[in-house]
Amino acid sequence: MSSLILGKEYSRSDVHQIFSPHTKFTPQAGTWGLHGIVAVPDREADYVFFVTYGQQQADHLFDEGINSEGVLSWQSQPRQTLDDEKIRQFIQHDETTSQIHLFLRTDKRSDYRYYGRLGYLNHDSTREKPVYFQWQLLDWDDLSDKPSIDLLAQKPESNGNTESNPKGLTHQPVPTPKNRKKGVDKETFRSVKVANYAERDERNRQLGEAGELLVVEHEKKRLLSEGRADLAEQVVHVAKVEGDGAGYDVLSFDSSGQKKYIEVKTTRGDASTDFYMSSNEIRFAAFAGEHYYLYRLYSFNKDTRSAEFFIHTGDLAGGKFKLQPISYRVSLSGLMD
Repeated sequence: MSSLILGKEYSRSDVHQIFSPHTKFTPQAGTWGLHGIVAVPDREADYVFFVTYGQQQADHLFDEGINSEGVLSWQSQPRQTLDDEKIRQFIQHDETTSQIHLFLRTDKRSDYRYYGRLGYLNHDSTREKPVYFQWQLLDWDDLSDKPSIDLLAQKPESNGNTESNPKGLTHQPVPTPKNRKKGVDKETFRSVKVANYAERDERNRQLGEAGELLVVEHEKKRLLSEGRADLAEQVVHVAKVEGDGAGYDVLSFDSSGQKKYIEVKTTRGDASTDFYMSSNEIRFAAFAGEHYYLYRLYSFNKDTRSAEFFIHTGDLAGGKFKLQPISYRVSLSGLMD
């Protein structure tokens, strides 16, 4: 039996054998042999997308492509509307609980290349038949070679920082949450193709450390400006000294000398980008209470070493944040009767 390997080429028959080996495959017919959207059997909301880039169906030319940040512009079948059950399911797609796998080719006579899993980014709420989506290729950074230039249909959007921006951190108020499932109008959809960096940035240790270093510098400068050079000398990059087990990244102080336990979360996306925290970090936030500070850095620019940020103080449960458990540690609870 074939196995699923990122970047490998597969025929429709190969993909069928991976996801539905106990059903019959008929070339050029049926769900697996013909359809572009295939539901994986016995899965609640898992799908396979077969995409042929540059294809035309009747008088409709599909406008699809991948930009250099791994954002896929994709259209549903021409007959589908915003009220279609599958379309509503795609809009509500959560990559932590279900999977959509992308198989893409640029020639209808060729096999499909596996581009990995997709995560919902956006959709056009004003157009249907077809419905227009933007997806993040979650495994983009792990692809050994990216698509050739003719597949880069859009230029990547700026993350909000330019070379003219000053280095360091820019403090912002806590943003108002966005309803990312609501969709956008046609003009916004076409002009904004911003990647969702949440999962990719979570695995980027260099990015995390760069954000922590910015906060260390920021805290030292703040204490110096407040006339507390003695405390500035005592700021510690705990994550560098001890590793990740302490439950916070930076030990600092307020102007009165009270300790500040600072957790730093850094992403390249905007302020609404999700971020990840361990159970230990969540637990420590509750334990430290008013002495706990979350420094949420976003729109990070590695060239200028700059970012915007907001601060949350105290426990993370309830209020501004929605905590979603995505993994569990399971052990036997006792002897069975």
